[in-house]
Amino acid sequence: MEDREFSVAARSQRRTIARRFLRHRPAIVSLVVLTAITLFVFIFPIFWEWPFTKRDKTALSQPPSWDHPFGTDELGKDVLGRVMRGTQRSLEIALIAAFLVTIIGVTLGAIAGYFRGWIDAVIMRFTDLILTLPLLIVVAVVSVGYPGSPWYTIPVILGLFAWTTLARIVRAEFMSLREKEFVEAARAVGARDRRIIFKHILPNLAGPIIVAATLSIAGTIITETALSFLGLGVRAPDVSLGLLIQESLTAFKTRPWLFWFPAVAIVTVCLSVNFIGDGLRDAFDPKQNRIKA
Repeated sequence: MEDREFSVAARSQRRTIARRFLRHRPAIVSLVVLTAITLFVFIFPIFWEWPFTKRDKTALSQPPSWDHPFGTDELGKDVLGRVMRGTQRSLEIALIAAFLVTIIGVTLGAIAGYFRGWIDAVIMRFTDLILTLPLLIVVAVVSVGYPGSPWYTIPVILGLFAWTTLARIVRAEFMSLREKEFVEAARAVGARDRRIIFKHILPNLAGPIIVAATLSIAGTIITETALSFLGLGVRAPDVSLGLLIQESLTAFKTRPWLFWFPAVAIVTVCLSVNFIGDGLRDAFDPKQNRIKA
């Protein structure tokens, strides 16, 4: 009977969260836009006759037209095909980095906050050490030391050095929740630490973790754009949105379409992710009164 009551309460809470999120119009619109962009850039290139490496020698530096909706560059490469490829790569980098940030941050934060003592001290000192390492310098060292490194090196580095904020959030929440009555009850019936962490405490942190992971996607896209702009990110012949902007700076006035299309793609994706994160934060936060359940 008690398990059934917990199950009903969990379903009721999920419905409440879903209603709050669905009533957050900017988040819903952003979710539709982001989904449409993702499907478009991953599916449409299969049917598009101008992939990002193909050249149209009869249309060099041409403005947007029927044959090339986003125009072409000085080599005759279709800008639409390059923007789709760049958006693909930027989204892949953001998702991989966000996944690593979530896994590392949640794991270390949970261990530090639950066990405390010397374990907490060691993990927090390691976190402080990571915070002192400038990300730009780390990426520069890897780029110079391994000039032929594949594109996924970037999200791995970002993931390995961007988890510290999430770890601190999770640690603080664990230190608070481990003293609650339901955790004491679980200990009293003989539950092991692993079960308490994964079955009793972590589910109560789903909201902050999901929101942090979502917002880290937009942050990673911006970071990757900055790195590519400085020549430390994705490199030719591959393409990312940041690399497209870096390559188009010299032609900003004469061929503005080379700059504006990837720039609009970056802004649209980042704004969509941020609005989705805002909607999730409001949905998971019971103190939010702006979106009534």
